[in-house]
Amino acid sequence: MTEPSQALAAPDATVRDVRASHDRALQAILRSVRSNGILVAFILLIILGAIQSEHFLTVDNFANVARQASIAGILGIGMTFVILTAGIDLSVGSILGIVSILFASVLAGGVPWPLAIVLALAVGASVGALNGLGITRGGVQPFIMTLAMLVIARGVTLTYSDAKPIRAGAAAADIAWIGNGNLAGIPVPFILFVTIAALAWFTLHFTSFGRQVYAVGDNIEAARLSGIPTRRVVFSVYVISGLCAAVSALIVVSRLAAAEATQGEGFELDAIAIVVIGGTSLFGGSGGVGGTLVGAGIVAAVNNLLNLLGVPPFSQRIAKGLIILGAVLLERRARGRDESR
Repeated sequence: MTEPSQALAAPDATVRDVRASHDRALQAILRSVRSNGILVAFILLIILGAIQSEHFLTVDNFANVARQASIAGILGIGMTFVILTAGIDLSVGSILGIVSILFASVLAGGVPWPLAIVLALAVGASVGALNGLGITRGGVQPFIMTLAMLVIARGVTLTYSDAKPIRAGAAAADIAWIGNGNLAGIPVPFILFVTIAALAWFTLHFTSFGRQVYAVGDNIEAARLSGIPTRRVVFSVYVISGLCAAVSALIVVSRLAAAEATQGEGFELDAIAIVVIGGTSLFGGSGGVGGTLVGAGIVAAVNNLLNLLGVPPFSQRIAKGLIILGAVLLERRARGRDESR
């Protein structure tokens, strides 16, 4: 005959097993949330937007968000390369501005639009190359060099345009598809964004240059001693950043059929926010383009939701600043935990 204590033991063991199973499941969920926190935040933001505004989940609004995310997102891809090397590029907004003015100007002057696009991309890459040379050959810190270029490029833009808008002229109709077109119902700027992101992801994960970018960001001295051409790598990421800024400029001008001297002001903040929110470490060597994609979506969705809620543009800057600060603090906390293990 079974003793009463033995009869009670089996249910207790079953309860303990169920609780242990629940605890393991909860821990697995928490680990998943921590490792995919950016994606979870993006999903929660979409849910919040749907609750706060009936227009948020409409097809037209999603297309608008996609276009907005593309311009800053392409800047963010270039910024990702730079930040992965523990650098920073504060000049991307000004590069976008100078390329926009020159692109509209040559179009208005009758230059065929394919050649105008090539010239615009060349200008963006050239300004990025100047940043790279100042940093690698001149020994100037990235923050100082790109801050100086921010001022210089903006000054050149204002001087060249006399601080007045420049219209693209009759050629505006030929390039409108870049900023306003759709392919199979998908905005062309978003297709460009995803394509560039895919190329950047492949470069970072499946090429020797990509591995060198991570190595330089992790420890530039160790990378140099191991034979990596650190100067060339750093120079190259600033050229990539300038090139991405030029692509964003093409989208802006093709959308507006004109360019303004102040085009791109403050865009460097959006680019940095996108990269940091996406999980790329400001200390270099950690992160990637996948997070930048989600970061671009979050920043664009926040901007769009604040607009739908009628929040003034100046107040929106406060929200962006708090988002950047919060992302950096979370990153530092995570790094502290990793170092203490």
